[in-house]
Amino acid sequence: MSSLMAMTISEATAHLIKRDLSAQELTQAHLARISAIDGTLNSFLLVMAERAMQQAIQCDAEIQRDARRGALHAIPLGVKDLFEVNGFPTTAGSKHLAAHQSMADAGVVTRLEDAGAILLGKLNMHEWAMGVIGDNTHYGTCHNPWDVDRICGGSSSGSGAAVAAGLVMGALGSDTRGSIRIPAAMCGIVGLKPTYGRVSVRGAFPLSWTLDHAGPMARSVDDVAILLGAIAGYDADDPYSVDAPTDDYSIHLKDGVRGWRIGIDVGEYAHDPSIVSAEVSAAYRQAAEVFRDQGAEVVPLNVDWLMPAVLSSRQLVGADAAAFHAQRLRDDADLFGADVLLRLRSDPPASAAEYAAIRHQHAALQWRAKQLFHDIDVLLLPTLPFVAARRDDQAMMDKGRTYYSRFTSPFNILGLPALSLPCGFDHDGMPIGLQIVGRAWREADVLRAGHAFETATEWHLRKPPLPM
Repeated sequence: MSSLMAMTISEATAHLIKRDLSAQELTQAHLARISAIDGTLNSFLLVMAERAMQQAIQCDAEIQRDARRGALHAIPLGVKDLFEVNGFPTTAGSKHLAAHQSMADAGVVTRLEDAGAILLGKLNMHEWAMGVIGDNTHYGTCHNPWDVDRICGGSSSGSGAAVAAGLVMGALGSDTRGSIRIPAAMCGIVGLKPTYGRVSVRGAFPLSWTLDHAGPMARSVDDVAILLGAIAGYDADDPYSVDAPTDDYSIHLKDGVRGWRIGIDVGEYAHDPSIVSAEVSAAYRQAAEVFRDQGAEVVPLNVDWLMPAVLSSRQLVGADAAAFHAQRLRDDADLFGADVLLRLRSDPPASAAEYAAIRHQHAALQWRAKQLFHDIDVLLLPTLPFVAARRDDQAMMDKGRTYYSRFTSPFNILGLPALSLPCGFDHDGMPIGLQIVGRAWREADVLRAGHAFETATEWHLRKPPLPM
């Protein structure tokens, strides 16, 4: 069982093709691990064991007749509980949806299953995806596998924890201001926010129509590339989907970064000592040296101009969320958790004029980012300014609510692909994340840079202190 839990998606696929591992064995091993460990972590809101085993039986039959459906055939995955799965509850972490039964699959769920994936269940999340901490007052706290007294990050908390703990081989998350990348960094895994419109959000309960993204989370860049290949592409039934060509995200993954120009911030944004911990700063500088050692030119930049996007992204989210939840706020406000209700009532812009100014700033930032990427191939930033907070450290919890999205939220406004992957650990053994940002529609670039970093380091190979 321990060897199965340590496999990557590509390794498991090789064994499945050789038929020295069955889909039923792989699925049962993950279900057994969920049963043994998730009582401590609470990463799942719903385990769909019977359905998963039925899917595994079907996958084995298809393998026997050489009829694999795709790159994820028989791979056990989980999905954040705001993605609809036909015939099962979807709560979005909310009491408002406690009795909701999905009548159709979300677009990305259809794509996963078309590629042969086995869905083990629905994963915990911050209520309505509206929080960077990741805790849920209705369905229970999700615990970080590296230290169960610490947060997982939000809002895709269960996705981060389940992947890190080996309960699933990959997961779907959503990202509006960092909700894939924040838990990925805190849980020591890899998470990708694709370009806005790259992956369908049809059938996912929204936080912000303006900024929502869906994307993959896994334990390696290679696995994230495989997952992205399955879910990327135009969805004609999704008004936010963009009809842009997709790539084979694995084909150039191992080509390296020799000759690339890689930007690194030298301004206040990434180096304010009152916000960014010394250990995060050190890991960030060392990451740049890893790329320099691989033949890239490291280009010093000042990207302080990104800072206004942090506040404006929160205000855009507040406006969209207030519109989406208007009736619930009128009729059933008492069903919201206290933190979410406070945000819904305090975050929207004060006036239409202020909202218009934010949208103007949005366009100006997008123009400036295009100029930036004329000169560099990718930009490096920390994913988080400091590691996952302990729940009993109220000062750090409050600081986290303010600053955890400092480096992630601008790229939702800009719509650019951004990857988080492990780049170190602090003195308490908690993961530190590196963020790699690229041009629009160039997910292949950020994945290639991420793979180059993984090849030169071993941070992604470290596992949480859990029984295997």
